[in-house]
Amino acid sequence: MRQTIILTAAIAGLATAAPALAQDVAKGQDLFNHKCAACHQKTGLGVKGAFPALAGDPFVQGDPEPVVRTVLQGRGGMPTFAALLSEEQLADIISYVRQAWGNKAPAVDPGFVATVKANAHPQDKAPTVTH
Repeated sequence: MRQTIILTAAIAGLATAAPALAQDVAKGQDLFNHKCAACHQKTGLGVKGAFPALAGDPFVQGDPEPVVRTVLQGRGGMPTFAALLSEEQLADIISYVRQAWGNKAPAVDPGFVATVKANAHPQDKAPTVTH
């Protein structure tokens, strides 16, 4: 009986740890610095009038689906990253952005990114966000 309880607790611990393992904040930060910081800045403050701030932005901290869609499909002058980065890399970057600079949003995992990517249609447009 005791072994069953310990095994059940261990499995439950793995189940709750799995989403955290799906994204890597250090990798996300490195990828962000190489792919996104030129516009959005390493501070996440963007460039006023040109590139939106991500720090404190309700959009990046809100529903993750439009955020993922925006990164996949781009918006305005933003490049599309759907073919440039893997689902894991995209999940790492998006999770980093959702948790950096005081942002308090849950991470996204590669499976969620893959689902959004698979369900996206070319005519879908990322939502317009004003800053």
